[in-house]
Amino acid sequence: MISKVKTGRRDGAARADGSPVQVVGASVAGLFTACLLAKRGVPVDVLERAERLEPMPRTLIVTNRMRQLLGPLGESCITNEIRQFELFTDGRAASVSLEQPDLVIERTSLIRSLADSARNYGANLSFGRRFQKLTSGGKELTVEYENCRDGSREERRTNVVVGGDGAASRVARAAGWRPQATASLIQAVVPLPSDMAAHTVRVWFVPQDTPYFYWLIPCNEREGVLGLIAETGAEARISLERFLARKEFAARRFEGARVPIYSGWVDVEKRLGRGKVFLVGDAAAQVKVTTVGGVVTGLRGAAGVAESIINGRTGGELRGLRRELDAHLWVRRALHRFTQPDYSRLVDLLNAPARRALSRQSRDEALSVLWRLCWSEPRLFLLGLRGLLMRNGTPSVRTASPEPAAVAVATPGD
Repeated sequence: MISKVKTGRRDGAARADGSPVQVVGASVAGLFTACLLAKRGVPVDVLERAERLEPMPRTLIVTNRMRQLLGPLGESCITNEIRQFELFTDGRAASVSLEQPDLVIERTSLIRSLADSARNYGANLSFGRRFQKLTSGGKELTVEYENCRDGSREERRTNVVVGGDGAASRVARAAGWRPQATASLIQAVVPLPSDMAAHTVRVWFVPQDTPYFYWLIPCNEREGVLGLIAETGAEARISLERFLARKEFAARRFEGARVPIYSGWVDVEKRLGRGKVFLVGDAAAQVKVTTVGGVVTGLRGAAGVAESIINGRTGGELRGLRRELDAHLWVRRALHRFTQPDYSRLVDLLNAPARRALSRQSRDEALSVLWRLCWSEPRLFLLGLRGLLMRNGTPSVRTASPEPAAVAVATPGD
């Protein structure tokens, strides 16, 4: 079972003429869009440039909301449950327990489960197809793609195209969206320390290394992933290797990606002639900029776009997602100005009422978390306000190439 899409009437976008919606990119968000549309009887083609469904492995942590969105479909990708966060900065420490556990997942397993589900609902998946061009003529859009095996060109005609092809989305560029800003995520697979429980995540705030944080997320009882986010891959690798040496961790292997940075809402729909183009997931920068986590928000974006395609109008899912992403942006702007003493002050202010507020609310409820935290400890609001008013705090980002008030939403994951 997957989340229900609210539906009313169907318009031409729902394919009254029978030609399939073209989803470009077998990403989490692209495949979930295909699942939701196919489940409602909408013909769907998914075009993926890879010749086989072999996504790069990456361990991620998400909120329990993934279960609400995917139901049993997401269970096979869960490798661990997290019930506590430990926060460290400048010799200080605090811990926060979670009433609803966070979920550690393996991205490869999630993508394969979504692909199987899309096929079961009737979607067609075509591999080895690299998107090249999008043109509008008459009543239809023409999607041109290259067959990666022999270099031949083919065309497909449709009224609706969905770009689920990542932060460097070719669909977005072809339809006229501006390039997304990105940051570099890198993490090392390491043995868990003997004093660390498998249900606990550790977070270190070291602003001289990164305006975000280091994280250690247990994959299971034996190993975890230790990582950070930085402006460039080179900077991230240097900082991570130094941190690994300081903490005496031995890296078994590395995982990494360029991830989009949300800097304001991206309108997910454009009209080209009589056709429509939509963006989902990383292609629309649907990530929580506090943590640069995009699985849950990408799933929500996919649900919102499917709702728009079927009903012919924007629904509540996209409006709610926009409010949530904007709240995280407000927090990130404050955190980007934090110094080491600010983080020390933040940890010191996490009294018992503040920790209870954090334990009851997930990162998917940023506005509610901020309200409860500031109510329980008003000095947290003043600390965040100070961060917003300080200078030289603009997040460092790069444009994608063609590829606590604070603590509650500044811990790793989606």
